[in-house]
Amino acid sequence: MTTRTRKSELRPGVLLLLLPFVIMFALFFAAPIVYALVDSLFSVRASGLGFGAPERVFVFLDNYAAAFATPSFVASLGRLLVFAAIEVPLMVVTSLALALLLESGKARFPRAFRVLYFMPYGVPGVVAALLWGFLYIPATSPILQALSSLGISVTPLASDSILFAIANIALWSFAGYNMFILIAALNAIPSELYEAARIDGASSWGIIWQIKLPLVRPSIILVTVFTIIGTLQLFVEPLVLRPLTTAINSDFTPNLAAYNQTFAQGNPNLAAAMAVIVALLGFAFSFSFLRLVNRKDNRAW
Repeated sequence: MTTRTRKSELRPGVLLLLLPFVIMFALFFAAPIVYALVDSLFSVRASGLGFGAPERVFVFLDNYAAAFATPSFVASLGRLLVFAAIEVPLMVVTSLALALLLESGKARFPRAFRVLYFMPYGVPGVVAALLWGFLYIPATSPILQALSSLGISVTPLASDSILFAIANIALWSFAGYNMFILIAALNAIPSELYEAARIDGASSWGIIWQIKLPLVRPSIILVTVFTIIGTLQLFVEPLVLRPLTTAINSDFTPNLAAYNQTFAQGNPNLAAAMAVIVALLGFAFSFSFLRLVNRKDNRAW
């Protein structure tokens, strides 16, 4: 039996195994994206004097123009960029620091601390936001009450600190997950490299800078891309914290603005355009980051 014959026999089996994934991918990933794109190109308008049935009209890019003409939506985009500038480096540095500490060989009870750091990831986002919301209110927060007794006044839900408060919730929820990605990369490094470095007199910091960080660089890039995408999807935390503070309005983030247009303003077509804009923004930032990283790699070679 030739190799070509074997491949032809295996091909139906491979296609059969891929079929469930293709179906699920088409139904729950590709179809919603296509639907949002199509819906953003239409608008529902009342016909005649308003007594007839509404008509679905093709408006091409009018919804996108209306989105960018809405000051609150443009402000939410700027707010999201500021939040990304806070959250992305904070998440990457924290996750990397935890991974390096637990895999340093000097940490006590590393398995227990791995579970402890990963546990917040299992808490639903709504529950995590509610939990931290109570910790951000002076009347219900033992932490803020203790700081107040020491003469330290902290208002996490104020307008000038609300982004840091939300960043803290996201960091608490996802740092453990990203830490595990980096730990897996660290465990894949051959121990012989560490032994050779120690024989050559390398210090612990030298091993980190010269061996660990360069070899886990692809995982650091992966964590960074995940964080960029997750940051641009910010929705649950401000939605839950909104009743607790006046610093968060209905258009605080682009996703909140789209949610408000759909369920409060009754304009799902404009909401679809806003969602597509956020998706394109996420693609642009992720692609630009990967392009920058690849360009640096090519220069290094």
